[in-house]
Amino acid sequence: MSGEFVVPPRFCGPPRSGNGGYVCGRLAAFVDADVVEVTLRSPPPLNVPLVVVDDAPGVLLYAGRTLVAQANASVLDGEPPAAVDFATAVDAANRYAGRRDHPFPTCFVCGLDREPGDGMRLEPGTVGDGLVAAAWRPHESLDGGPAGDGALAREYAWSALDCPGGWAAGIAGRPMVLGRMTARVTSTPRPRDKCVVVGQLRGTDGRKAFTSSALYSESGELLAAATATWLRIDPTSVVPR
Repeated sequence: MSGEFVVPPRFCGPPRSGNGGYVCGRLAAFVDADVVEVTLRSPPPLNVPLVVVDDAPGVLLYAGRTLVAQANASVLDGEPPAAVDFATAVDAANRYAGRRDHPFPTCFVCGLDREPGDGMRLEPGTVGDGLVAAAWRPHESLDGGPAGDGALAREYAWSALDCPGGWAAGIAGRPMVLGRMTARVTSTPRPRDKCVVVGQLRGTDGRKAFTSSALYSESGELLAAATATWLRIDPTSVVPR
């Protein structure tokens, strides 16, 4: 399925490029599958038309002649990290490393240099060895999905699943960006619902880190799950071509 979309500056990760989870979620909507894998090939630029090109059985995303990402149907490996109760996730914010050392403090998902309601302001703090959790109550400013039932668009679930994985991998002190994300979104919350996002480090290999993450309702229902590959980088190098 082909098409086009623009990433508004609001949805940045690094200051000059799109948040990886958000962009992956937007592109995943063009793949007819329950589980979609998205590989980011170049920093997604902001405020420019991004063209989705059919490349059966998947799709490609271009900014001009630059390949930004590719997406295809996939499977999720392993079990998602277990649920954490909402009160524990709220308390975990006190241990959020991004309060002291954040490579991208204006990130739409986890940056604290964003006003409430403009950014998601997730604060994934430690709740175990290689495990972080963040409380999330979606703001009313986030778009609804196509069903028209008040639930959020799926790209916000992808966004929420993104950064907690990175913080589980320890991006404070060694900046990383999302390289690949595979996710299943079963359902999404409505604005003001109490949710918990859990991120877990699965392993490392050189400059790569491998994580899993899960989005739960307050009652512990699994709404979405993902695995991701993160790449250690120089934060000043994350500039769209």
